[in-house]
Amino acid sequence: MAAQSKSLLLSLAAVYETFLISFPTVVDGALGRVKKEVCDERLDGWGKRIVAHARMDVEVVGRENLVPGQTYLVMSNHQSHYDIPVMFYVLGPNLRMITKSELFKVPIWGGAMRESGFISIDRSNRQRAVESLEIAKKSLASGVHIWIAPEGTRSRSGELLPFKKGGFALSLDAGLPILPVAIKGTREALRADGVRSTPGAKVRVQLFPHVDPKDYASLEGKAAREKLAEDVRRTIAGGL
Repeated sequence: MAAQSKSLLLSLAAVYETFLISFPTVVDGALGRVKKEVCDERLDGWGKRIVAHARMDVEVVGRENLVPGQTYLVMSNHQSHYDIPVMFYVLGPNLRMITKSELFKVPIWGGAMRESGFISIDRSNRQRAVESLEIAKKSLASGVHIWIAPEGTRSRSGELLPFKKGGFALSLDAGLPILPVAIKGTREALRADGVRSTPGAKVRVQLFPHVDPKDYASLEGKAAREKLAEDVRRTIAGGL
């Protein structure tokens, strides 16, 4: 197949689609009428439209590992802005992300993220980071999947970066399983420092069997977090 040309218009189309769901969510928030069901519907359509606009060929492996009725702390690698719509496209809209606090300062988009239940984390402030994880714990308890990219940022090289440990502490504390996910191919649609998108990327999303934090009960504190992080990282790396 011939190589596709990079397109600024395609990137702008994704921005436009994001605005289309963000603006009404901000308005709903100002009027005190935000409903999770409505936010879910918007996120569901958003993910599907962006994948369609980008003409992505998304292959999903291991869907049987997403057990109906089970709530997961989802952990994946992170290579592109397109990871976000792809994850909603694959996992469905009952999903919220823990992401860096800087994104919540973006006009309209940041407000919409906050109103729809995305969780801000400031890793430079330990107390606020702990508070963010407590919010995530409550969301998990209510049956909402929480998604964390434990690398903490998009990988510029495509190589898997070291994992931050906060999410693993959350898994151990909440007693909820981690669903490891490997995303491959979104980097070909838009790299971490890129602004022009390439249509037609072949994307592979692999869902692995969950990792149960109860299996680490014999370890304590830091040792449990380190071992859990090591095992999840090895699993995700195996799918890249």
